[in-house]
Amino acid sequence: MKKGKKYIEAAKLIEPGKIYGTEEAMELAKKTSKTKFDGSVEVHLRLGIDPKKSDQQVRGTVVLPHGTGKTRKVIAFVSADKEKEAKEAGADAIGTQETIDEIAKTGKFEWDLAVATPDMMPKLAKVAKVLGPKGLMPNPKSDTVGTNVTKMVSELKKGKLAFKTDDYGIVHTVIGKVSFDAKALAENYEVLLETIRKAKPSASKGVYLKNVTVATTMGPAIRTV
Repeated sequence: MKKGKKYIEAAKLIEPGKIYGTEEAMELAKKTSKTKFDGSVEVHLRLGIDPKKSDQQVRGTVVLPHGTGKTRKVIAFVSADKEKEAKEAGADAIGTQETIDEIAKTGKFEWDLAVATPDMMPKLAKVAKVLGPKGLMPNPKSDTVGTNVTKMVSELKKGKLAFKTDDYGIVHTVIGKVSFDAKALAENYEVLLETIRKAKPSASKGVYLKNVTVATTMGPAIRTV
């Protein structure tokens, strides 16, 4: 793919083969962002795992101290006695049987994330084929199914992220916006990195964090540690 003039100029600021320290990498990411809009700062981590083996899959959640900079709409599928709790925690909408029926009928919805209490999961099974492929089906593994509605909703509103390795053993995620200062980005990055280190499968042998790069939307890759 042919690279644009702005990308080529930005890439010149990166020293080939150099592995940058965390805060230096974040400063450089901000400098190499050439988009007119406030782009995202992405992290790509290649892990020393065999992605074909189920016991070496890496997945989990993390609450970034400075959030992601993105406002996300959260819907709470909860029983009537939990509706007030969900709203006070910041839920943008309450999911009801009517909501589920509408999703099943149209395949459409206007929210980014969903949580549910256990009693609502049998009802949500009706739309699992709609929400599942989009990664929006509430799941105990991502802490989006439970009885502590306040915790689930508030953490998502603060910028809680779910991550998992792809078919090549790489985790792709976002740690903030270019408009964040480098220190905030570095702190978000360090929390993510520590969480992924703790998620290392016992079956994984050898070097676990094989390669880590940071990049902004449409920006060049910067190797870091």
